[in-house]
Amino acid sequence: MTEFATDATDLEQRAINVIRGLAMDAPQRADSGHPGTAMALAPLAHVLFTRIMTYDASEPAWFDRDRFVLSNGHASILQYSMLYLTGFGLELEDLRQFRQFGSRTPGHPEVHHLPGIEVTTGPLGQGLAQSIGLAMAEQVVRHRFGPGICDHHIFGICGDGDLMEGVSHEAASLAGHLGLGRLVFTYDDNHITIDGPTELAYNDDVAKRFEAYGWQVIRLGDVANDLRALERGLRDAMAEAERPSLVILRSHIGWPSPHRTDTKEAHGEPLGEDEIRLTKQLLGLPVDEEFFVPGDVLEYYRAAGRRGLPAREAWLKRRDVLADDERADLEACLAGRGRKGWEGALPAFEAGSRIATRKAVNEVLVKTAPGIPGLVVGAADLTGNTGTKLDLDDAMSKGNPGGRQLHYGIREFGMASALNGMALHNGVLPVGGTFFAFSDYCRPAIRIGAMSKAHAVLFFTHDSVGLGEDGPTHQPIEQLASLRAMPDLRVIRPADGNECAAAWRVAVDGDGLTALVLTRQDVPVLEGTAERAGDGVARGGYVLVDEPGDEPEIVLVGTGSEVQHCVAAASSLAGGGVSARVVSLPSFDLFEAQEAEYRALVLPPGVPALAVEAASSFGWARYADATVTIDHFGASAPGERNMQEFGFTPENVATQARALLSNRKEQR
Repeated sequence: MTEFATDATDLEQRAINVIRGLAMDAPQRADSGHPGTAMALAPLAHVLFTRIMTYDASEPAWFDRDRFVLSNGHASILQYSMLYLTGFGLELEDLRQFRQFGSRTPGHPEVHHLPGIEVTTGPLGQGLAQSIGLAMAEQVVRHRFGPGICDHHIFGICGDGDLMEGVSHEAASLAGHLGLGRLVFTYDDNHITIDGPTELAYNDDVAKRFEAYGWQVIRLGDVANDLRALERGLRDAMAEAERPSLVILRSHIGWPSPHRTDTKEAHGEPLGEDEIRLTKQLLGLPVDEEFFVPGDVLEYYRAAGRRGLPAREAWLKRRDVLADDERADLEACLAGRGRKGWEGALPAFEAGSRIATRKAVNEVLVKTAPGIPGLVVGAADLTGNTGTKLDLDDAMSKGNPGGRQLHYGIREFGMASALNGMALHNGVLPVGGTFFAFSDYCRPAIRIGAMSKAHAVLFFTHDSVGLGEDGPTHQPIEQLASLRAMPDLRVIRPADGNECAAAWRVAVDGDGLTALVLTRQDVPVLEGTAERAGDGVARGGYVLVDEPGDEPEIVLVGTGSEVQHCVAAASSLAGGGVSARVVSLPSFDLFEAQEAEYRALVLPPGVPALAVEAASSFGWARYADATVTIDHFGASAPGERNMQEFGFTPENVATQARALLSNRKEQR
């Protein structure tokens, strides 16, 4: 192992040692954190931020900047130190507040929390997987607008934990298949996890694995302190345009700590005051001073943070000379929106016709695609099944890198992670689809996407026991309640084609992550949705069928394919003298965001409500006094038979409504 950085000026060596000092001091003050990886990789971070990456710290959101992702996000103090030193607006006091409530320096990097964080990382493997999405978006925009507008690299660091997680296999395989040549990751091969040496559970030949995926692999060896070797390896990776690159670096976690180098303690624990003093002595840092940053080191890094200013100014000039129409397309792409008036292409569906909502949303998608220039759409091997097929012969591939139709293969987790990366890169509006039951495979990425407010859309189809013969393994029961419980995820389950059109408008014009939950089976287009769904879906719920008379005796509340049964049951009840209102409630999230007065107009307090949904009853207590739901797994049978057997019929809904009214009367 090289003792100190080679090919480094005295100033560079002191600068690298300052990074190591910050990496020790912040976790020690917090009594929490991971100093060892940051200490070992200080030279790599130095090379990336001073010699390799093109960025302008004064304008962190400049579109054509290089991106940096720390996939092993537990080493966040490394990234925070570089953002402070290079002038992204972080202050030294922010480092002192590392991992404290309300600070700008949380335990793992969080996008939108401070400038310079491209994606939220922490759950291992997802930073690498989201970086695939960043590279996919860069590729699409570059081929759409040319290298004068988009021409940059995505750099990242990952560790053993990232590569053990299954999502790394999905993502790396996809990246190799697509030939994402602007993606450069350094694998920190430090041989240590929290439990101890990686050899306890891991002996993969990572180089062969990534070569098999189609990556260029550069084996640097034990050169973590050799600036020349680090720079050469990264530049060799950048020179490969047809394949993503993995640069394998052997490092020594916690170096140069006398007693913690190459130990599991250096991974997940502060070094302790005595060990920090010894290490600072070795590094030539003041042993009695925390967060030591001399003026010349700060000036050096701040100058590095401004190196990209000429490149940014040149990019602005190239952008400003675009023709008006192309400039409008670019602005729509960067915003992830449609061009002005795009919603005029939304189709209307005729009442009485029948169409599965997965097919209706595909019609909506295809007809509006010309007005949404950044739209890229794909599925995890279920393109035709999930409504995600564009009416274009334009699939992304090595031969067609700018294609807008994406084929993710059977990689649900990788797909959902890539959606997040594409959305956070900007320049595209990504849509991905799979069966609703398989949202469980996507869930960790959905959670990160919701947390990140990534503007992306998920189509989840085959949404209930109504999908039929594939049986309970494929029939989602608890997934609706599960996703509704997730903060900052907009879940919409439209009842028919017109609600699909309204939901798509919400997804495109809104912020953050939206999941559309869609039927396999045909459902009727309902009377009234053409007139009421546009505003009603945007509000999350609305009165679809008014009660006969002045006031309702009962409200039937449904979502998705069950709204039709509420409508039919209300008609039956009216024939028996019961005044029933029908409410379509496609989105709990949007409904809860409305003022209390509106919610009370839709669901009048004191009026008994019966909820009808072919999913778990969990969560309905906030809106309904009783439910027609399903709290057990389904069965393998034709979908219509399943719906009948489990009570999703107009007759049973009417029966349960009368029972609810009868119970109410008895309670009085």
